Order: sequence, then C-alpha cells, then structure tokens
Amino acid sequence: MRKHGVYRARKTGNTIGRRGAAALLALSLLVLNGCERQVGSAAYSGTESGSGEQIALTTAAESDSIQGVGDFGVNPNVLPSIDGVTIDANAEALAPVNLTVGVINSVVAELQQRLMDLGYMDNDEPTTYYGAATSRAITLFQRQKGMKQDGITGVETWDALMAADAPHYAVKLGFQGDDITNIQYRLYNLGYLTEARQISGTFDEATDTAVRKLQEINGLKVDGTVGVTTNDLLYSDEVKANVIALGEQSDIVKKYQQRLIQLGYLSGEADGSFGTGTQNAIRAFQSRNNQIVDGYLGPDTRAAMDSDKAVSFAIRIGEQSDSVTNLQKLLVKYGYLSADKATGYFGALTQQAVKSFQSRNGLSADGMAGAQTMEKLQSGNAKKAASGSRGGNAGGGRGSAGTGGGAVGNGGATVSGSAGNLISIASSKIGSPYVWGAKGPNAFDCSGFVYWALNQAGVGISYMSSSGWRNPGRFKRVSYGELQAGDIIVVSGHVGIVAGGGTVIDASSSNGRVVHRGLSGWWQNHFITGWRIFS
Repeated sequence: MRKHGVYRARKTGNTIGRRGAAALLALSLLVLNGCERQVGSAAYSGTESGSGEQIALTTAAESDSIQGVGDFGVNPNVLPSIDGVTIDANAEALAPVNLTVGVINSVVAELQQRLMDLGYMDNDEPTTYYGAATSRAITLFQRQKGMKQDGITGVETWDALMAADAPHYAVKLGFQGDDITNIQYRLYNLGYLTEARQISGTFDEATDTAVRKLQEINGLKVDGTVGVTTNDLLYSDEVKANVIALGEQSDIVKKYQQRLIQLGYLSGEADGSFGTGTQNAIRAFQSRNNQIVDGYLGPDTRAAMDSDKAVSFAIRIGEQSDSVTNLQKLLVKYGYLSADKATGYFGALTQQAVKSFQSRNGLSADGMAGAQTMEKLQSGNAKKAASGSRGGNAGGGRGSAGTGGGAVGNGGATVSGSAGNLISIASSKIGSPYVWGAKGPNAFDCSGFVYWALNQAGVGISYMSSSGWRNPGRFKRVSYGELQAGDIIVVSGHVGIVAGGGTVIDASSSNGRVVHRGLSGWWQNHFITGWRIFS
C-alpha cells in the first residue's frame, strides 16, 4: 500500500440504496491499520453517471490518478463523519453516524417519512430537521424493537427502521410511555378501566384486559394490542363504550338529565331513560366543556357536569342547525338581521347581530345565544334594533364584520373579520414547540393547535384528532380549490389553518414547532377535505 498517499472518497456511478454505513467504518479501519498515516483529507472526485452514486475508497496522492480500492454500495449522504473528510463546496454535508436532535440533513426527510408510514410519527410534510418529535418517534420505534431507547438514529436503528419487515406502531403488555398513559385515560373514560389509579403509563394486566374487552365489544380482532386500528377506534365517535349509554334506565341517568335541564341542554322532565334526546344533549354539553364528544356519561363527563364551572348551553359561531335558523328569524323580527340571511349557519354577522341585540337589551354582549338571550328574544317585549342598524350577510367570512380586526396574509392581502381574528391568533403561536398530544397554550400537536386557536377565536369546539376532522359534524365542506383564509384543511393524518395567499399555519411534527409555510404539492396530494368555519 502506498505509504504517503491520501485516502479520498469519490463518487462512482451505480444505483444503490442507503445501506452498509457500518461496513464502511469497518473497512476504513482496516485500511488505516495498514498505513503509516491517518486520514488527512478527502474530497469527492468528479465522476457521476447513471441514476445514482456509490462511494469508493482510494489510495492516491493529490496529484496522482485515482486508484479504487473498492466500491462499498453506500449512499454518500449516510456516510459517517470522519475528521479530515471533506466534500465539494457545492455538495451537502455528509450525514453524521448518529442522527440526533438539531441535525439538519436530507436523510432526515427519508427517516421521517418511514416513521410516518409505520405509525410512529404524526403524518406531515417531511423536512430535513431532526427535532424532538422525530427523536420521540425513534424512541417509540426502539421500544417496539427492544432496542436501547435513546431517540438517536445510529446505524443499527437506521437499518432496523429501513428493513422490509420493520414493525408498525403497536403497544402491548409490558410497554411503558406517555402514549400508554393517553390510551389508559381514554379506556377509563369509556368505562373499560374502572379506576383512575389504573392510569399508570405502564401497559399492565388490567390494561390488557381492558383493551381486549374494547376490541371484543367493537368487533375488532381480540389480541390485546393497540395498533393503528384500535387506536383510531378509541377516538372515534363510533366507539362502543362500557359506561352509561343509550338505552339505559337508571337513577343516575335521571340525575344527569336534571343537570342537563338546569344547564339548558335538555328540555322537558327527567325520567331516567337514556334516549336519543339525552344522548344529543350530552354531546352538546361535551362540545362546550372541553370533552371528547362521544355521547356517553363517562367519568370525565360526569365530573364536568357536577362542576360549578360547567358551561351552560348557548348557540355559538360555527354552528349550523334548526336552532340557529330559529334564532336568526327572531333577530330578523327585531331588525337585527336581514330576512334573506336566515340560513341556519351561525357566522360572523349573526354573531354581530346577537351582540347588538344583547347590548341594546341590557345583556352581556358575548355573541352567544344562551338561555337569557333566548328568553329575551322570545319574551315579546325585546327592544328592536335602532333604525338603520339591520345586519347583512348572516354567514360572515372574508371581509365581513367580526371580531379581532384584520390579519395580513402572504402577498399583502388583508383578511378581515372572524377569519382574520383566527389567523392572528394562530400566528401568535408560530415557533411554539410541537408536543404529541398537547393542546396549548404553549405547546401543541396538529389537532390540538386547531382546537386551541378556534376556541380562542370564539368558535367553541371539542378536541378531535386529525381523523375526527374528516367529519366533525358541522361546518361547510369545501374542495382544495375553494380553500380560503380561515378554513381548516384536513390531509391524511394532519390538519392546519389556511392563512391565505397559498399558505397554512400548523403545528408540524417534522419541523418540531408551529410554522407558517406554503401549501406545497404535498398538501394537495394528501388532501382529504376542507372546512369553511366562517361562511
């Protein structure tokens, strides 16, 4: 072997996959052990052909022609970092042996896509940034494989993740983690775990039994494992619970019917029979009291009803129903809204009409039609609107009257009214960290961010996962081409707020924070539906 040569990495033209980084390290050590000097410098040398590249190690002085020792079949972007190795100024830096939080490299996007495909990471447009969310996803994968759980992607973790038989996300007996805590919490509220102390973060025998019961009652394969199907079911409005539900007759049902009547969600007499009217009243209560809307009298819902902080019934912005139509007809009667605008949708101008009515009639002007407002409207002695103050478009939306002034979108266009208020609120959290399961105010996941922003903008809505946003049961559905500022965009496994000018604000797992970015082709390719909140 040449005693004074310089070891240089060069590109050779053959198509290969990302594999064998460990082999490169081993071979490098063998070469170095047979020489009197260590790696002093290296550079990519100019051959590029075919549709891909390989790496070869050479022994040559700088002035000598290249003599290949061997082609390793390694993509240069997954080479380990070795002191003294350099690349062309126009090329990307080699990925380090260990991908850790803070690394920025093109291979991270491939890593994130693989994690998303296997269910360890919330679906998102992949990026080159290895953040805390990526590290957490790697930790979950390492747990699945029985590897050391350090959140670092080294050679062993990379190879295991990219293997054809890499396992999908699934938790089972013996696993521990914050995802287990969330699963147990939901099982508790659905009645499959009976005591709050069973929420421990450890997938124990009680959890295994609860999961099997859930799967049996809901017609799933009974294996005690929470994979994608079982996890989606947990947060679906179609899940069958093991708690007080439709068809039951009991004193406890009567007790909570009385509470629902007191709060304005139910009318008539409490009879202890859990019918569809009671179920709908519970759903309405849950949507206004930060509960998952499932129509069951689970422990969290009962506790919320028992609380002196329980929110009373009120018709709010974003709702569409016969109740809204009746409200609008009364506003028309007293001159607060134009007769042709009683559409059944509670938009920004309906909200403004309610506020005007409340102010003129000595009520708290919160823009929500609660019991006092409805009682006054139906009393027959409400004050009519001042001359010339009749409202216009009941839906409101872009350029309509509303709260919060305006927000400037990409390209300088101003979005005013309630949509502008929503965008301003969402923009205030740009840069906040992405944390799986977080709902604000200082950290968010994608659905938690939309939930928080809408509620801050006065659109009362319960928390829904990204899959729940496929059919939230309200709002107007729009196509991709119809999207406008203030709409909610739903893509496969992800949700965000359209900001106008071809942009979106969302809590991004791949970026590790709340971002304002363009609606790239990724969003269009993964588009499921859009929802018009202010129309």
